[in-house]
Amino acid sequence: MPLKIHGMLSRTGSIKEREITGLKIMQPEIISRETIKPSSPTPPHLRTHSFSLFDQRSPYLYVPIVYFYPKCCSDTSSQLKNSLSKTLSFYYPFAGRVRERVSIDCNDEGVVFLEARIKCMLSGILENPKAETINLLFPDDLQWKDSKLRSLVAVQISYFDCGGMAIGVCLSHKVGDAATMASFINDWATMTRNPDRKLSPEFNLASMFPQGDLPILPEAVTKEGSSFSKRFVFDASKIAALKAIVGDKVKNPTRVEVVTALIYKCAISASRSSSGSTKPTLLLQTINMRKRVEPPLPENSMGNVASLFAVLTMEGESDIELHGLVGQIKESMANFCNTYAKKFRGEEWLSTIKENLKESRKLFIGGNQVVYTSSSWCHFPLYDADFGWGKPIWVTVARCAINGAILLMDTRSGNGVEVFVTLEEQDMAVFERDAELLEFASSNPSALDLI
Repeated sequence: MPLKIHGMLSRTGSIKEREITGLKIMQPEIISRETIKPSSPTPPHLRTHSFSLFDQRSPYLYVPIVYFYPKCCSDTSSQLKNSLSKTLSFYYPFAGRVRERVSIDCNDEGVVFLEARIKCMLSGILENPKAETINLLFPDDLQWKDSKLRSLVAVQISYFDCGGMAIGVCLSHKVGDAATMASFINDWATMTRNPDRKLSPEFNLASMFPQGDLPILPEAVTKEGSSFSKRFVFDASKIAALKAIVGDKVKNPTRVEVVTALIYKCAISASRSSSGSTKPTLLLQTINMRKRVEPPLPENSMGNVASLFAVLTMEGESDIELHGLVGQIKESMANFCNTYAKKFRGEEWLSTIKENLKESRKLFIGGNQVVYTSSSWCHFPLYDADFGWGKPIWVTVARCAINGAILLMDTRSGNGVEVFVTLEEQDMAVFERDAELLEFASSNPSALDLI
């Protein structure tokens, strides 16, 4: 279905139209811009929020996520502003500003809140989910940008001609991981439905994991124009087929393991095909530590509580098999959890973490590896964000400009997986035509097919 767009005001206040792959997409008309502050002031004893060890090692990038709703209430604007203000009184660090890179001054400066009008139907965007179109739904083009010295949270509410809406949120990774972001948005939604609700996020990770003098690992950086990001969707039947292929050699493979392994395998093949070399490769996988440390952390522990484990292939290694990669992923995660994660809350936690980081740093010796970083948001309750007009019909992210990034999310049913892959242009040209990949995944299908 083509988008039917008419002239309208751009972000800068002038008529502006962009041509995107044959579609005429208009810039949103920004109809309001405000700063939302906490409904009650942060108490003096909470004014300084120190970063934990895991916060210290997290990037300043804004992580962008957008929720789509087919309808909303007549008083949506005031409801969302009031409930966000109340939610920020519980999530008080989010309304502050980073101070000297070691803490947040919880000074209640507030968060950016934009409202925009987009002259098109929501169904048009869902049917043809172009990355360039999705980008229009985030505030001030902040997606994956540096968040230093800025509002730690930015929100854009976009209203469509059909009465539907999108809620785009950018959260600085410095203050929270994907689990924290999901909790914050779900709590905001709960507060919108029930303004008297008492929320209970905990911001005490710095007392458990204080900052320390730790080895330096390479930071992820965005490279504008040098990488291409594509979306692929694996439905439940295709995931079952992948599990069946490896099931006789790997016990109880999960959908995240088989999908990640296939993406990694095809990315290696694309890199080798475009470069003509067989460099070693390294897959760094993020892991949510809340349930894997002993004793486990409460789910309402806010901040960054993620670490990494690695899977690698050697230079010149040939005949890379899917079941082999699935087995490596499963084994590497088990080894990491047993060797390190379970000890992170013990008496020797700092030496355990230093040992883990020292071993991780060894993986980068030589510097000639092709590096991929995989994050799974599967099982996070992203589709539970009901602000009072129903749960979202689609949740997605802005495409990432970090080369080698792989992001997995649940489909709305919870049985499929949406994957966002970012590769160098020449690698992506090979990757997106890989016959093995396309046997199991659909390339950027309509989001309406997933509803």
